Amino acid sequence: MVDSSNLKCGISESISEPTGPVPAPCNIAHDAEFCCRFTHRLRFTGDVFAAGNETLSNILNEATSDCSNVAIFIDANVARTRTNQANKINDYFKKYLPENSPKIHVVPGGEQIKNQQQNFKQILDAIEQSHLCRKSFVIAIGGGAVLDAVGFAASITHRGLRLIRIATTTLSQADSAMAVKNGINAFGKKNYMGVFSTPWAIINDEATLKTLAMPHWLAGFSEAIKVALLKDPLLFEYIYRNCGGIRARNLDVSVPVIRRSARLHFDHITLNGDPFETEDARPLDFGHWSAHKLEQMSGFEISHGQAVAIGIAIDATYANFMGWLGDADHRRILECLDGTGFRLYHRSMQHANTLLGGLDEFQEHLGGRLTIPSISRIGHAFDIFEIDTNQMLAAISYLERFNKWGNHNESTST
Repeated sequence: MVDSSNLKCGISESISEPTGPVPAPCNIAHDAEFCCRFTHRLRFTGDVFAAGNETLSNILNEATSDCSNVAIFIDANVARTRTNQANKINDYFKKYLPENSPKIHVVPGGEQIKNQQQNFKQILDAIEQSHLCRKSFVIAIGGGAVLDAVGFAASITHRGLRLIRIATTTLSQADSAMAVKNGINAFGKKNYMGVFSTPWAIINDEATLKTLAMPHWLAGFSEAIKVALLKDPLLFEYIYRNCGGIRARNLDVSVPVIRRSARLHFDHITLNGDPFETEDARPLDFGHWSAHKLEQMSGFEISHGQAVAIGIAIDATYANFMGWLGDADHRRILECLDGTGFRLYHRSMQHANTLLGGLDEFQEHLGGRLTIPSISRIGHAFDIFEIDTNQMLAAISYLERFNKWGNHNESTST
């Protein structure tokens, strides 16, 4: 027992009290830098819940934990196209993790899960009713929107549960599942609410790609083209030469693109030095300022992958009009996007001045000065800090003509 008589205002008797005049008030500051170590785990596999596939069980068993509860959330699109998935999950846990009998929650797929906060509340309710602790696991199975929404719920429960993402779409496997962030849409703005949080593990289940509807199949390849334009000219060349095979859903051609794109995004996060985007730039967001605004303007009628394709076309055309990107590279970029199966124009672009408002929203979301990635040639990126509005409007108008005439050989000069 501490003798409270020896304590005054939390100061022990060993510190003598001043006997002279009270010192003048002063300002005291303590600054210290510190680092936290994270492990980013990425696994590629096929049919993750198949008998004999120990990818998931190894991840769970490697985690030292006294709390083994697991909650599973599965994208309704996955549940619909893979009708036996729930039974396979139950059989898998009986075989590899018999101490667990996780409840499987089916949640809406696509952007609606991020748009409707009632969906998000239902995820939180399900997590709370599962009595999970910080050492428990939340497993999210689905496309990027489901991984985002479930991940956000997991990250704010007990200040962070362990999240395993099982990515099932080309878009999530090529890009979004690699991210150390999550979120939902609010106030009509993309990812307005969210946090940075590193998942416990990411599993790309390549078997799920076979059942994707065509728009979902194509969606991830816009992000692959984007990262190739910024970082990997050889990848772009491969996509350019094989865009017909990608469009035809040739897995032998397409899966290497998804894997390479995933690895480029993964390496950027783990090796670039700014995984939580504390600096001004977002170096991988080529084409994204307009993509996010187009999604919003269309009432999310446009998928993220399609919007990114249009955004890439806008920014590449702007770079050409500004004299940074040569005509030949500009032409090849548009041909690659078009040849892969993307439309490069949407009627929302008729409201070009509204679309330009995406620049302000992009800057607000990032913080600091406006910083937009651009390219001087395929595979070589640089940052720009201001936009010539007239040239950007001209770039948007050019894509309307490109869409109307389908003339890939039209002069790229303004």
